[in-house]
Amino acid sequence: MYKIPLYEQSNNDGETGRCIGRVTSTHNLDQWNGSNHQYGGTGHHSGVGKTRAGQFFQVHTSQWQGARPDYAEIISEAEAKNLVMSVNDADLYQELFGEPVPDLD
Repeated sequence: MYKIPLYEQSNNDGETGRCIGRVTSTHNLDQWNGSNHQYGGTGHHSGVGKTRAGQFFQVHTSQWQGARPDYAEIISEAEAKNLVMSVNDADLYQELFGEPVPDLD
C-alpha cells in the first residue's frame, strides 16, 4: 500500500478542497466482476478508511492513463456506512464502525 493525498470534501463540480494530509490507499470496496477487481467500472478502484482523528475518507484510484491522480476525500460517517453496505461487506462494516450491519427484519 502507498500513501495518497487526502482532501477536504469535494464540491458538486468535482473540485476538491485543500489537501489536509496523506492516507494509505485501499481498495476495500472493489468487487470481483469475474475477470477483475473494480469499483465503478474496469480500471477504477475505491476504498473507505478512517483517520486516526476519526474522520472517514473515500479513496479514488484508476489504472487508466490520463486519469486524475489517485486521491482520497473526507466523507461523512453516513456516507461511509452507505458505501460499505452497498458492497455488502459485513466484516468491513464491523471493522470500521464497531457494530454489525443493521438488520431491519
